[in-house]
Amino acid sequence: MECSSEGLSEQSIDLRSRFLAFTDHARAALVSLNEDGGDLLGELRHLSKSFADIARAASTYHLTRLLNPYTRKCNEIFKAVRNLSTMRTGALIVIQREASVEDRMTAGIPLGAEITSTLLESIFNVGSPLHDGAVFIRDDGIVSAANVLPLTKKVYRTRKMGTRHRAAIGLSEHTDALVFVVSEETGTPSFAFDGSLYPFYFMDRE
Repeated sequence: MECSSEGLSEQSIDLRSRFLAFTDHARAALVSLNEDGGDLLGELRHLSKSFADIARAASTYHLTRLLNPYTRKCNEIFKAVRNLSTMRTGALIVIQREASVEDRMTAGIPLGAEITSTLLESIFNVGSPLHDGAVFIRDDGIVSAANVLPLTKKVYRTRKMGTRHRAAIGLSEHTDALVFVVSEETGTPSFAFDGSLYPFYFMDRE
């Protein structure tokens, strides 16, 4: 689904229906507490799955809201991040929103190409000369690759933070850009926004 008002509306309706269904199952679980024959464990398993589905839907909805109207290529970007995550290929993707980001990073190699998931994946292939660094996206195009981002100076004592993650957070501390990062070690996808790092949950239907 591309970034658009119509797409956001559909996602909002879907997310609302998921929340309502979760509420119904939560009530059923409460009833099971007082029934000898109630399947409490079964209800809890269903609640756990429903909550995971809500988290994925909410993640996609939230990211689409952040990127609309700055690019219409959300679906291509999401697909690339998902595939890179599956392949455990490290990646760093910057999407400019309102504020310019070019004065906050060291420029890489100009590309001037249309955004496609295939191109994004090929850029971060380990054999590619452009894989080391960040891809810079503005509007519906890939402006450049192999860009160097500023690293955050925050100290994280409770978790190991790689260079890509520190770079994603660092840029998001100084601009309103949204930065996707895929861990090369674990394949875990996340995104940085407003100086914080968040997990990115994929929708099964994407």
